[in-house]
Amino acid sequence: MATASDTIAAVATAIAPGQGSVAIVRISGPQAEAIGARLFRAPGQQVWDSHRVLYGHVVDPATGEPVDEALLLLMRAPRSFTRETVVEFHGHGGLVAVQRVLELVLAAGARRALPGEFSQRAFLHGRLDLTRAEAISELVTARSRRAAQLAMAGLDGGLQRRIGALRERLLDQLAELEARVDFEEDLPPLDSAALVAALTAVRRELEQLVAEARQGALLREGLRVAIVGRPNVGKSSLLNRLSRRERAIVTDLPGTTRDLLESELVLDGVPLTLLDTAGIRPTDDAVERLGIARSREALATADAVVLVFDLAAGWTPADAELRALVPEGVPLLLVGNKADLVEAPAVALADVAISALTGSGSDALVQALLQRCGAADVQGVQVALNARQRDLAARASEALAGSLEAAAQQLPWDFWTIDLRAAVRCLGEITGEEVSEAVLDRVFARFCIGK
Repeated sequence: MATASDTIAAVATAIAPGQGSVAIVRISGPQAEAIGARLFRAPGQQVWDSHRVLYGHVVDPATGEPVDEALLLLMRAPRSFTRETVVEFHGHGGLVAVQRVLELVLAAGARRALPGEFSQRAFLHGRLDLTRAEAISELVTARSRRAAQLAMAGLDGGLQRRIGALRERLLDQLAELEARVDFEEDLPPLDSAALVAALTAVRRELEQLVAEARQGALLREGLRVAIVGRPNVGKSSLLNRLSRRERAIVTDLPGTTRDLLESELVLDGVPLTLLDTAGIRPTDDAVERLGIARSREALATADAVVLVFDLAAGWTPADAELRALVPEGVPLLLVGNKADLVEAPAVALADVAISALTGSGSDALVQALLQRCGAADVQGVQVALNARQRDLAARASEALAGSLEAAAQQLPWDFWTIDLRAAVRCLGEITGEEVSEAVLDRVFARFCIGK
């Protein structure tokens, strides 16, 4: 981790040629104000003071050349995100102007910020606990409104309060046990049954958090769903129907889809990446064979599979062969297409019957797919652990199981405390109260630069 005593800078907004009307260059550290004063020229009698916005130009101090027309915002420590003095140049978007401003800032003595370094400094200076810092990154990368709501719950401290309360309860029990280890003859007897009940209650809540973490992962990361089937059964039509646009070419000719097509959408709050695969069949066409090979790869790596078959043709041996290719344990939904062309009894062959042409059955397909993937009840999740936090909560739960086993065997109190201390340490790692520098570097390295 770089030292927090130097001054860092980065572009804090997305940049691309011709994109974005405003770009922000952010500077944080002891030299931020001096760098801002050196590079900024404000006309008239504008007051240079904390938490005021000044209008002017960023200039090259070597030549006096104006580089960009901009606003400057000064936030003196500790009243800033990092609790250091922060200066922001708000200039024109695009690519060239903002990069020139950043180059001048770096030449004036700032260092290019590492990914997540602004948030890391906010954590180190007590502005954020670790769960709030991670929630910032999750808010930036949210792929759905529900994922953004989960991130805001973490940013508001909902997760920190829940984990912190569990840790405090364990600390209370640990203090009671350690007092008995050292001074048992001077203290009243400890109610071991009540202690076991308290530890069991905390473990149950941790198990619930771990279970809810999977729902949160679905909202944050989404699912990759492969749509497979024989040629010309309506896979591309289904993709277009669900994505509400013509993403794939649809014809009556088999083998039209030659490559793997992806379409990203959000269904009932869950982000989905739909993979429209080439129809799997024997063929002498070299290009089509390449598409089929990619279809098999998608089938092997998908989180769920939608196998489409033609209700008018019925279930065929070729459909059965495709079903056998689905890896064991991967959720599979059998979707019969062209329901508008068949009688009602034939519909019973499928988990869901649809008509990609008319749209009938598409809502039922969405609900069945989410149900099959365990994502039907994600709307009830209020806070959810990310992968790092989930692993630590699971370790804390396992450690409590060790303490409860010591209790069941009626071992001395100090045997109870070994695993209980480990559980407390794991929960402290979630909030950042007990965390190593290496872990912090790993956490913040996943952030975007400028955050």
